[in-house]
Amino acid sequence: MIQTAKKFYTFEEYLSYHDDTDYKYELVNGELIAMPPASGLHALIMLFLFKQFDREIERVSLDWVVMPGNLGVRIAENKSRIPDLVIISENQRQAIRSMSSAVLESAPLLAVEIVSAGNPQDDYRYKRSEYAVREVPEYWIVDPIKSKVSVLRLVDGFYDLTEFTGNKKIESQTFPELALTVEQVFAV
Repeated sequence: MIQTAKKFYTFEEYLSYHDDTDYKYELVNGELIAMPPASGLHALIMLFLFKQFDREIERVSLDWVVMPGNLGVRIAENKSRIPDLVIISENQRQAIRSMSSAVLESAPLLAVEIVSAGNPQDDYRYKRSEYAVREVPEYWIVDPIKSKVSVLRLVDGFYDLTEFTGNKKIESQTFPELALTVEQVFAV
């Protein structure tokens, strides 16, 4: 992960920050953290999951939208994360239409992070606790390094963890009828 010079930003400054690069930034305790471009595998997994979620939303006629990694989620006063994918409601989609910077103030229905070699602790530790505090009902950690998908469901303020590997069907409360295995996710 690339870090910029140490200057602390308010959430409002973060929303209006532009540095004329193609980098996306997360705000972590007032500090801008540049997100490096995704690896090819990371991008392919993200595209595959985007298509799977989008098809399932349409198949079941849900009033939801799947958004790729360009929508922020405000976690705390001076903290915002940019998940690889989020599922949001139609009301949330309408709300972001008028935003100058697309950052949700409310929790998405589902957040997905794809683990990168350089920062696995971010997804497994930090974002897990941050998304729980933000009350994201379901959080997926897709780990191509360990060939597993961890599904975390929020129960009484804490995440219950279920790990899926191989040809095991991924079980999701958000998408209970989704027919998807870990092998399919990593066969992209």
